[in-house]
Parts: sequence; C-alpha cells; structure tokens
Amino acid sequence: MEPTKTIVFIHGLWMHSSSWQQWMNYFSKQGYNTLNPGWPGDSATVSECRANPKPIANRGVSEIVASYAKIIETLPEPPIVIGHSFGGLIAQILLGQNLASGCIALNPAPIKGVWQLPFSVLKATLPVLGNPFNFTKTNSLTFKQFRYGFTNALQEKEAKELYERWVIPAPCKPLFQAAMASFIGSETKVNTKNTMRGPLLITGGTKDNTAPPILGKTSIKKYNSSVVSDFKLFEGRGHSIVIDHGWKEIAEYTHSWMKKNGL
Repeated sequence: MEPTKTIVFIHGLWMHSSSWQQWMNYFSKQGYNTLNPGWPGDSATVSECRANPKPIANRGVSEIVASYAKIIETLPEPPIVIGHSFGGLIAQILLGQNLASGCIALNPAPIKGVWQLPFSVLKATLPVLGNPFNFTKTNSLTFKQFRYGFTNALQEKEAKELYERWVIPAPCKPLFQAAMASFIGSETKVNTKNTMRGPLLITGGTKDNTAPPILGKTSIKKYNSSVVSDFKLFEGRGHSIVIDHGWKEIAEYTHSWMKKNGL
C-alpha cells in the first residue's frame, strides 16, 4: 500500500489560510493528507488578524518561504505544494529548492525575470506600491479594491460575501520585493533551470486583474522543458479562482493533472 501523500496549501496576500478549507475537504476525500499553514505572524482566525495586524507587518518573501520550508522538513517526504497568488510564487520557490514533489501555482504572482506589467496589475497594486512608506506596514483592501483585484468576474452579492469572510490585512513588503525584482533583489527568484524538480502546473484566468495570464505564460516559458511544465487557462475566471463558487472546477482539474503526473 502506497504511503499517503501530503498537500501543503499556501495562501496569498489578503487571504487567510482557512480559505483553503473547501480544497482541504475535497483532497482529504481523495486520500491526501492536507496542511494549510499560515504566513509568519498570521493569527488563527480572520477576526484576530483584522483586530491585530501588527504581527503580520514587515514580513518578506524569504521569511515566508523559510517558514514553509521548516514545516516541510518535519514531513516524512516532500509534499505537493498548492499555492494561490503570492502563495503560488512561494510554492514555485519551494519546488525549485527540491522541497516539494510537485507544484500547482494557481494564478501566481510573477517570478523574478517576468517583467510584463499590464495596466490592471498596476491598478490592483497601487494601494500598496503607491506609497513607499508602506514597505514595512500592512495593508487592508477596501471592498472596492477587492472587487477590482479579486472578484471582478463575480456578482456583487458573492463578492461581498467573500470579502466579509476571508479578507485580512497583508504585509506590503512582498509586493515591493516582487515589483523591484527586475532591477534589484533576488527574493522572488526561482530556480527554473532545476531538472531534478517535480512537475509544475501554472494556471491563469482570462478575467484576472491581479495576475493576468501573461504573467503565468511568461513564467512557464522560463522553466526547463525537460521536466513537466504546464499552463492551463480558465475562461471567464478572475483572481478569486480558489474561493468563489467555481472553486471545485479548479480543484477537480488540479486533481486530474496531479494523478496524470503521478502526484
């Protein structure tokens, strides 16, 4: 009997780790162990994060990656990592370090070397990047900002429900590090030349304003093609791809791809 495989779910900016619960339930039923660690400084609940965002402030990419690496080291074997948005970038870094057996990066933030900057990305990140004094602070999205960046493909009612349920303050530092990566810093660098890594799937949504498909398509082209490196585009889907009413379609596709690639 094969040992049970573990999936580590990695959330992105402005999302609480508990937003993965539906995915964890789904994959548990498929026979996987599931973990959803928060970022360093995250509180146990959404309400606690909102009430006291100070512990979340000034957390950078390297610190976040190191926190997941420390958890992975306690596991009997490298897990599958599934990350959304900035969590998708973190998942790719872990894959490049051979700390994961496979990686699914759902509408991920761009890795170092992806220089494309569509207008929608500028607009979605302006609340943070528009003020350099935000670097060490946290940022809380207004509903209007969340509507544009995450839920523009949804009805207003669902968008409000998701905002009230899952959104938390986020550290601003990772966004600055990603924005400056083309010029200085290596925080968001991924070892794309690693031929010993596991298979990789990157997804995109045609209506995603925060991580438009061009970012994922450009990222996948940077990987060594001798190892599985796939890109999947979902029509009509925005950045809320893992938490909205259509989450199960994405989860089922992810599972099918995992089984196809021996994960």
